[in-house]
This record gives sequence, C-alpha cells and structure tokens, in this order.
Amino acid sequence: MEITFYKYQGTGNDFILIDNRELFFDISKTDNIAKMCHRKFGIGADGLILLENSENTDFKMVYFNADGNESTMCGNGGRCIVHFAHFLNIIDKSCAFEAVDGLHHASIENKQIKLQMIDVQKVITKSDAVFLNTGSPHHIDFTENLATINVKEKGKKIRYGKPYFDEGTNVNFAQQINTNTFKVRTYERGVEDETLSCGTGVTAVAIAAFETKKTTKTNIILETLGGNLEVSFTPKDNSYTNVFLKGIATQVFKGIYSI
Repeated sequence: MEITFYKYQGTGNDFILIDNRELFFDISKTDNIAKMCHRKFGIGADGLILLENSENTDFKMVYFNADGNESTMCGNGGRCIVHFAHFLNIIDKSCAFEAVDGLHHASIENKQIKLQMIDVQKVITKSDAVFLNTGSPHHIDFTENLATINVKEKGKKIRYGKPYFDEGTNVNFAQQINTNTFKVRTYERGVEDETLSCGTGVTAVAIAAFETKKTTKTNIILETLGGNLEVSFTPKDNSYTNVFLKGIATQVFKGIYSI
C-alpha cells in the first residue's frame, strides 16, 4: 500500500502529516507508525498526524508519538495541521478544529500560525519544580546552566520517576534571559529523547514563569533549539485563559511511503 504524506516542521519539531478524511489509514498498527517515524528505517519524525473530518468543526487532529502510540495534544503539531488544512483548501485564514484535549481555534497571520491552547486550571508549584497540563503534562525545572544539562539523561529520570511513574510526563528545562524571554530545552515522552522544540512545553514554561513570579509579562518569547515561539495568556482567578502559541510552521516536502 502506498501512502501520500507531507513532511512538516514547526521550529524543528517535525511531523508526518496525512490527509485521512477517507479513513484509509490503519491506526491499529502502531509498529507501522513507529517505523514511519523512525529516522533510519522510515521517513523520520517526532510524530505522525492525521487530518480527519469532523461533524462540528473544520477538521479533526489525531496525533501519534514517534513510538506509534496515540498521544495527548501537540502544540507545534497543531500549528502544522492548521497550515496543512489551509494547503488542502479546507480553511482560509482561520479555523476551529477538534483534538484529543478539546476544541481549538487558530488563525494564519502572514507566515505565523497562532493557535489557541486549552485553559490551564491548575499549576502545581514545588520547591524545585513546577507541573501543569497544557494539553499534555509538563514538568518544568528552572536553571542557570541550561547549556550544560544532559537533557536526555536527566529528563528520562524525571519522566519515569515520582510522582509520574508509568503515565509519565514531558520534562522542560528553562533559563531566564530577560524579563520576558526564556530559553527552553525539552525531553518528550513518546519520543524518549530531546526534541528541537515542544509547543505545549514552551506554553507550560511561559505560564510557570508567571506563576512563580519570574516575570510579570503575559507575552513571553521562548527560545528553543529549533527557533523562537511566542506565548500569550490572561491570568484569571488562579487559572489561565486566552492561551495562545504563535510561530512559523513549514511544509518541507511531499512523498510516497510504501507499507
């Protein structure tokens, strides 16, 4: 079977995008998805995304991690699928779509994709870390030595450790640069390695920075290994609303994959 796919990247977070409106793609074969994402034996990607029809919105996003398992929300993947929907002439400059964590709105402004994330209702602050869910679970460590951290080694220990265990968490290490700028490196569960960028991760870092009073700004620049992203939000009654993730999403190439 031959599958037409499109390779996308959003600040170095790369994905395989497939138009699955006719529901031809077999999601039960996780080994095939993992092989497609494999960087030596497949196309190579941090995840695979299916664009499907939705009864109530412009389209539906179904996301799989590189290990082949369906996963929680992916912010950079969400920005990429908005670009893909525009490319397929499903949408014009704005849209609403369905994802695993609920309804999302997005808009295209020049080359920037602005994606509304879910509201954040709870932020858990500890002496040495912050935890919150921005569509995916995120642990945040603020540090002064970001460049020297072994993200894969340290992130893996936290990902499987207390209190996360089997369910696991994504792990972010962040360093403040100025009043509204932070550098971020992320270990992603499902990829089980450091990625060049993580959309839900930088969203979590921005909110965690405000929550811990490292900044009073509600518009934050996040510098990742793959490029810069912008997060904005509105604090409200111990929660955060109007959470937006903004950055460039790029179609890299189109191809045919044989299963």
